Amino acid sequence: MWSNRYVRTIILSRVLLQLGVWVRNFAILLYVTDVTGDDPLYVSLISVAEFAPIFLFAIIGGTFADRWKPRRTMIASDWLSSVSIFVVLIVVANGSWHALFFATLASSILSQFSQPSAMKLFKQHVPEEQLQGVMAMFQTLMAFFMVIGPIVGAFVYSQYGIEVSLASMGILFIGSGIILMTLPRDPEKKEASKAAGSFMRQMSEGFGYVYSSPVLRKLGGTFVAAGLAVGLIQPLLLFVTIENLGQDKSFLQWLLMSNGAAMLIGGAVVMGIAKKVKPQMLLAIGLLVSTVGTFGIGWSTSIPVTIGLQALNGLCYPLIPIGINTILMRNTPGEFIGRVGGVLTPMFMGMMVVGMTASGVLKESLSLFAVYSLASVLFLTGAILIGKLRTGSVNATN
Repeated sequence: MWSNRYVRTIILSRVLLQLGVWVRNFAILLYVTDVTGDDPLYVSLISVAEFAPIFLFAIIGGTFADRWKPRRTMIASDWLSSVSIFVVLIVVANGSWHALFFATLASSILSQFSQPSAMKLFKQHVPEEQLQGVMAMFQTLMAFFMVIGPIVGAFVYSQYGIEVSLASMGILFIGSGIILMTLPRDPEKKEASKAAGSFMRQMSEGFGYVYSSPVLRKLGGTFVAAGLAVGLIQPLLLFVTIENLGQDKSFLQWLLMSNGAAMLIGGAVVMGIAKKVKPQMLLAIGLLVSTVGTFGIGWSTSIPVTIGLQALNGLCYPLIPIGINTILMRNTPGEFIGRVGGVLTPMFMGMMVVGMTASGVLKESLSLFAVYSLASVLFLTGAILIGKLRTGSVNATN
């Protein structure tokens, strides 16, 4: 896989992007908490600025990614993000820290154009038997930065402050665009492709394609179930630490570290077995293990058992996004990759937000164990849907 020029270049580009994003995330979070005295409203606005564009721009960005040349779209997105960061840096240096929210918002919007363009290049230039391994490599990279990203981001901010943190992100995004420039230029599209229809028509075709595909409809159901499950338990790990384990909130870092380290191992393992296991099997295993692990974490009052279950969940969690992305790419023509991703991704994110919103209320009205049990049932529902899945392969030219 690494010998493939497109895989190598895009992965290297993503290393710089991930580093820049984590430096931005933690620098802005720490700076806002310092300035506002830990005001929860402003802290929550950071998450809104990061996740809201996924709902509003995922299908828009995906549709434009299907219309535009992918290499040029990715380079333009990286460089426009960099420009927005330097504009925000100038504004912040003049005393208006509220502009920091725009930095997160702008780069999050532009990523909705860049990400589907990368998937489109993979669909065009990676052999089908290697797609699952490439998705595993991508997930391992994400897991790696989930472990070291907070450390790097906190270090840069604590040592050099918000201005250097923002400048570093801008430089890293410029570097990512320069790396992408080494890819061959996008081929010129045929006239028929250029006249394929209006923007709104192409967007509606994306919804229609997902609805008409039994595989993608079942995958959408899995997105909904898994997103709601993740949303329900994501805010409650702190209460597992305090209520179930009887530990101080600082102990939470050990649960997160065990999960993150196991995710790294899980992604690396999948890269080794990618050609031998079907993606729907990977996804089903990931969901079933999450079912057991989530139920056990909500029930356990033992520190070793909880840490072990956190590690087990982390080890098998990469199977879920790897399986989902591989199924999506194998069952979607190249000209629909952006729009299909733009339809399905908000399903997961939307239900995750619903789950996060409801988790606190459900915990107070029921119990911590009841919420974790409900989440485990949702993971099991997703696994049952995948158990009925029969995937095929769609060539980009069909």
